[in-house]
Amino acid sequence: MEALFSLVVGVLTACGIYLLLRGRTFPVIIGLSLLSYAVNLFLFSSGGLRTNSAPVIGASISPTDPLPHALVLTAIVIGFAMTAFVVILAVRARSELGSDHVDGQQGEEGDTR
Repeated sequence: MEALFSLVVGVLTACGIYLLLRGRTFPVIIGLSLLSYAVNLFLFSSGGLRTNSAPVIGASISPTDPLPHALVLTAIVIGFAMTAFVVILAVRARSELGSDHVDGQQGEEGDTR
């Protein structure tokens, strides 16, 4: 189970960093979302990966730590709000600048990135 979580976190991080390095705003937004998913999975796994155990002391023999679960729930809400804000910011920049490049410059002719 830990190997699968490690692999998924690594793949999400690598894909997120690749998309962050793109020259357009919407791949950057998707890259930030993938990185936030990777961080959420990492925080979730730090609480302990146990099956059939409750995050309440006394409800099971080896309870999981409830703090990472609370942090992940908070991070999901904050990540959703920030993603919505950045998408609106990118749409407004696209409408005002006429381009979705992160530096605000239009690419060369024939640039299909």
